[in-house]
Amino acid sequence: MSLLKRIGRSRPVQEAAGFLLALYLRLVRRTNRFVVEPGDAYDRIGPQMPVIAAMWHGQHFMIHYAKRPQDKAASLVSRSGDGELNAIALRHLGIRAIRGSGDRGRGKLREKGGAQALRAMLKALEAGEMVVMTADVPKVARQAGEGIVTLARLSGRPIVPVAVVTSRRYDFDSWDKASIGLPFGRGAMVLGEPISVPRELDAQGVERCRREVEIALDAVHARAYALVGARDPGADLRAAHDPAAEAS
Repeated sequence: MSLLKRIGRSRPVQEAAGFLLALYLRLVRRTNRFVVEPGDAYDRIGPQMPVIAAMWHGQHFMIHYAKRPQDKAASLVSRSGDGELNAIALRHLGIRAIRGSGDRGRGKLREKGGAQALRAMLKALEAGEMVVMTADVPKVARQAGEGIVTLARLSGRPIVPVAVVTSRRYDFDSWDKASIGLPFGRGAMVLGEPISVPRELDAQGVERCRREVEIALDAVHARAYALVGARDPGADLRAAHDPAAEAS
């Protein structure tokens, strides 16, 4: 590893970078005029707290805007170097990080802290913390895995699809089409209908719920981008590796 990389991954540098990222995200939140849709979303979802807030990969910079100040929240964050930066920023934004990763396929959580993370998320929900989790898994963008369905099934808590978008933003040329807002624009937060997952499910039931989460997340993202006058740059990602999705 080069000296520059070692310095960049040192704890003091990561702490400083995470703090600055949190400051920037607060600036974006304060300088954008956000609309929430539907208008009574929090009145309807509030009584069902704690919920599992579902997002697509690429939304990790913005999703915390949808959290109410009074809601305690924990977020699943990967154990990668980038994940460390995100975890530090989230800490400064009042969100606890649970470290772990999802499986690349539609199966169990990967053993890179995945099983431990699942237990930690179950404990968080039991303690009254909302859990924020990406529905898709690393390198397979916009294709929901079974992990979030498993969490909902075991916890008995509903999944709420969430999308947060700003009119002025920077879209990264990454596998997940990650996006970060820019100051002084308009924003939209769209919350979908809560999705309940029965505890007793066969394989067909799990697939049905997984697909329901997938469709709902696509819908809230499409609506959020429409509200700011744009098209979701990640809309075609799932069709690129799942031709059946395009036909559906």
